[in-house]
Amino acid sequence: MGPPGAGKGTQAKAAAERYAIPHVSSGDIFRGEIAEETELGLAIKTILAAGDLVPDEITVRAVVGRLEADDCRKGWLLDGFPRTKPQAGALDDALEEKGDHLDAVVYLAVDPEAIVRRMGGRRVCPSCGRSYHVEHIPPKTDGVCDACGAELIIRDDDKPETVRQRLATYEAATAPLIAYYDERNLLVRVDGNGPPDEVRQQLFDQVDKQAQDG
Repeated sequence: MGPPGAGKGTQAKAAAERYAIPHVSSGDIFRGEIAEETELGLAIKTILAAGDLVPDEITVRAVVGRLEADDCRKGWLLDGFPRTKPQAGALDDALEEKGDHLDAVVYLAVDPEAIVRRMGGRRVCPSCGRSYHVEHIPPKTDGVCDACGAELIIRDDDKPETVRQRLATYEAATAPLIAYYDERNLLVRVDGNGPPDEVRQQLFDQVDKQAQDG
């Protein structure tokens, strides 16, 4: 868990590799729909460009269905879900039906204005999909993709005005889940303001401690 731009995707991939479980990202599921230009994908694209959250019924159907795949039998790591209490309730119900449970909920805490700066530096290749950052992962030639030479773009949902709208939406819909999971002793709070490697090590240390205590 964490606000947009907190580094959830980056840290989730590293954690999934460390613990040998699939990384299940609602964002990846959504981007797949958008890339295929399905009716659902076009609707999701419009919603995200406006800085809003995808409706619960769409997200729940997509993500819970993914957890039924064979590679999720020994566990999984969710990235970008749940984002609202109704989604959390749907996940609880789905896990209860399977006799399963959550082991930990990682919360990456990051200063909001740092997120605006961080996301504003993102650049994406519209041709091959490769991602960059003007400070942390710059292309060899400014504004040009290393892999295919296409001109890099700023996604609509990375523009400052959209990021601030997304942060406001997050505070209203997602932030209450912090208390929800904290009350259940599942929350692992990680300071996400530092360099990615430091955040990653802190995350691993705290998740390992949570597992030992549990």
